Amino acid sequence: GDMATTVAPGEYRLVHLVHNTIANLLTQAEQVECFRNEASHLVPGGRFVIELWVPELCRLPPGQAATVMRSEPGYILLDTYDVLHQQVVSHHFRFDGTRTARLDRTPHRYIWPAELDLMAQLAGFDLETRHADRTGAPFTAESGSHVSVYRMPPAPAHP
Repeated sequence: GDMATTVAPGEYRLVHLVHNTIANLLTQAEQVECFRNEASHLVPGGRFVIELWVPELCRLPPGQAATVMRSEPGYILLDTYDVLHQQVVSHHFRFDGTRTARLDRTPHRYIWPAELDLMAQLAGFDLETRHADRTGAPFTAESGSHVSVYRMPPAPAHP
């Protein structure tokens, strides 16, 4: 189903979007709707965890639209950027030792951490923690990814 609109029965304490999943939604509106949809599935105090890469635009030479992200025997990853629309297309070239190459393309919309935080706020979440990875390493300006944990406010205490 579509993570921005699919309704699952029940309420949950945790929703987890793993390994850059939210970037598969190609517009900001779809990404905001995803936050709202996840919020509607969580109990008070429930958490929404997102794993996401941090765009490496510093690797993009001025005036260039593409950069080689990885090159190893049999594989090249080339990313092309549309910085105006925060779009990136990853071009995966795979070589099998013959004269034939396979090309797969995956489009994404990248999201800066601060923009992600605003999307969360619009859906009623608070940022609880952010780390560079699943091991809990500190998130810094040099981090290439993050694991952000957003939390719905707890239920009000009854007098």
